Amino acid sequence: MLRPLDEIDPFGPDVLVDPFELDHRLRREAPVHRDPKSGVFLVSTYELVLAAARDFETFSNHFASAAGALGLGVADDDPQITQFQKQSFPIVDTMLTADPPEHRRFRGLVNRAFTPRRVEGLRDAIRGLCHDLVDAFADAGTCEVLADYAVPLPLRIIADQLGVSRADLPHFKRWTDGFTARLSGIAQGEEAALAMNRILEFQHYFAVRIDEAARAPRDDILSDLGRARVEGERPLDVGEQLSILQQLLVAGNETTANAIAEGVRHLALDPGLFQHIADQPALLPGFVEEVLRLASPLQGMWRRASRDAELGGVAVPQGSLVLLRYGSANRDESVFRDPDRLDPGRRNAVDHLAFGHGIHFCLGAALARSELRAAFGVLLERVERLRLEGNAAPRYRPSILLRGLSELRVTFAPRLH
Repeated sequence: MLRPLDEIDPFGPDVLVDPFELDHRLRREAPVHRDPKSGVFLVSTYELVLAAARDFETFSNHFASAAGALGLGVADDDPQITQFQKQSFPIVDTMLTADPPEHRRFRGLVNRAFTPRRVEGLRDAIRGLCHDLVDAFADAGTCEVLADYAVPLPLRIIADQLGVSRADLPHFKRWTDGFTARLSGIAQGEEAALAMNRILEFQHYFAVRIDEAARAPRDDILSDLGRARVEGERPLDVGEQLSILQQLLVAGNETTANAIAEGVRHLALDPGLFQHIADQPALLPGFVEEVLRLASPLQGMWRRASRDAELGGVAVPQGSLVLLRYGSANRDESVFRDPDRLDPGRRNAVDHLAFGHGIHFCLGAALARSELRAAFGVLLERVERLRLEGNAAPRYRPSILLRGLSELRVTFAPRLH
């Protein structure tokens, strides 16, 4: 017998690593469901997620302080919080946690780094980097996909775009882990304290890099931010630049790495699919869209009701915290036929919401797609007989917003040319 929805904790670790059964029930029984414990409204169908994402005036992105949703997992009066506030730069609302007109101003300052022309100019470099990474493990016939391939690829690309040394990449991964622990919504105690320390490291490292770029500008994002002027007048302060850099760092590697790993998992599980795409490279873009739809590395995003509203016939009071469940919307049976199946020929696969929707649509979507096509394309060219290593079920990290594998080991045979 199924438990009533009110008795299921949508933020419990078991549900976070495997949300699909709950999502299916929410779409069918309560497309807008108020969790009685947290008070959060869960929005789960494609139609309603889309409607809320479009209505930024009602469902605001000024959510950072709402109900402590992005709290650091420690009490406000904890000495660690006081120390963190003394040592850190102010956290400023810029893109992700801002609404127009502020959002439009800040986003416009970084848009040019991700134009189709600029992304197209990176295509050969991205493929070359994929080959370099495969070279390092091809002869071994085995690899751990995240550490050896999925994580270093987008990390190196974003480091190059920012204009910082690849020698500092191990720090980038650690800092990303700090931000994602915070975004997980479940970090507590020592894990929360570690996340704060990593965020501090990030801030102080990039404060120095910002100063260096201001003194000797180059052709990179750091220098672009230093040259930027809000409304054509004042320069960005350090807190604003750090906020933008934080979002670029997390969005520029964590979600893409998770999508690469999930796509490789699908290829390793289904030899027929692997061969089908290897034989017909024209299917690769469709495969990428299906991986994005099914993986939904960004499982959802917060909104805050700026006024009393109604969504799907449910009253949402002003100030309520709302969670748009992109992962659920991407498996909505009313939009995607046989939604749990990966179909590289699916005609409406591109309609997924893995990059969000509306004014907050991911500005790095074109770059992410380019990285994914290169990552899968090069792997298909370089290996064959790809299989999962061992019989253990894949393990996912519990997180409210960011879903991804914690490890993925595969075996293969190097493809001879």
